[in-house]
Amino acid sequence: MAGATPTHTGRVDRRVRQELGGFLRSRRERITPADVGLPAGTRRRTPGLRREEVAQLAYISTEYYTRLEQARAPHPSREVLAQLARALRLSDAERDHLHHLAGTPPGPPPGPSREVRQSIVDLLKRLPEAAAIVLSATYEVIAWNDLAAALMEDFSALPRRDRNLLRRAFLGPHQDGRRLYGVSDADEFARTAARHLRAAAARYPDSPEVTGLVDELLAGSEEFARLWAAHDVAARPTLCKTFEHPLVGPVSVSCDVLDIADRDQRVAIYTAAPGSPSEEALRLLAVIGTQRMDVPATPGT
Repeated sequence: MAGATPTHTGRVDRRVRQELGGFLRSRRERITPADVGLPAGTRRRTPGLRREEVAQLAYISTEYYTRLEQARAPHPSREVLAQLARALRLSDAERDHLHHLAGTPPGPPPGPSREVRQSIVDLLKRLPEAAAIVLSATYEVIAWNDLAAALMEDFSALPRRDRNLLRRAFLGPHQDGRRLYGVSDADEFARTAARHLRAAAARYPDSPEVTGLVDELLAGSEEFARLWAAHDVAARPTLCKTFEHPLVGPVSVSCDVLDIADRDQRVAIYTAAPGSPSEEALRLLAVIGTQRMDVPATPGT
């Protein structure tokens, strides 16, 4: 009989709201007040943040957030979901899951991820004879091992903005007249990086970090402006390159790049041929580290 078939929309919707509430509660309970700059207090009885603290961080009412966790609120808007994702410090995967639970497909990621998986950090440490770095989608060096710091630069001594290899390639500084650590393919690297940035700008159209970097490079480098105007996105990898190091001289290495697709990151690994002078140079750099032996010692040190 027409119209007699029962529907389960209400039951499904209720279950989805319960899943959303449970997910929000689980993420809230894993964050400490110190993680978000709030005082812990002395009478805290619940793990993680209180509901009112999450509501405050997300710029929504405590009543509405409470109803979300209790599966009594209507589905939140995309704007509210973005605010909750920031307040709860969700990863990209968690952010997408939150949107799907709320019945609102996620939009473009807010910006390139800078969070490096611990397994990748551990991998870098387990490569004592190779120099290795992790690059974000905007070519910021976001992780490195000791040999990479000795070969290229002590990234830990730099402010974050100066760890960006696109800035270093196009805007300098060019130490001792050497562009980008004196690497032999510096010009080709600059072209490749500009093409990758063009593609990243399409993936993150609303990211202030990406648009700000593009604007800065366009204003400060005629070379970058020409490359940007070409609208090229394809790039061929350079498999071999030579670093002109100020202490040990030329270091020729193979360059292998591993893509971390879920983070939109790249791991660049530089290795020298076994038994070569460059392998000996890397071993010497492993001993020297980041100290500058070419700089006279300060009296009394």
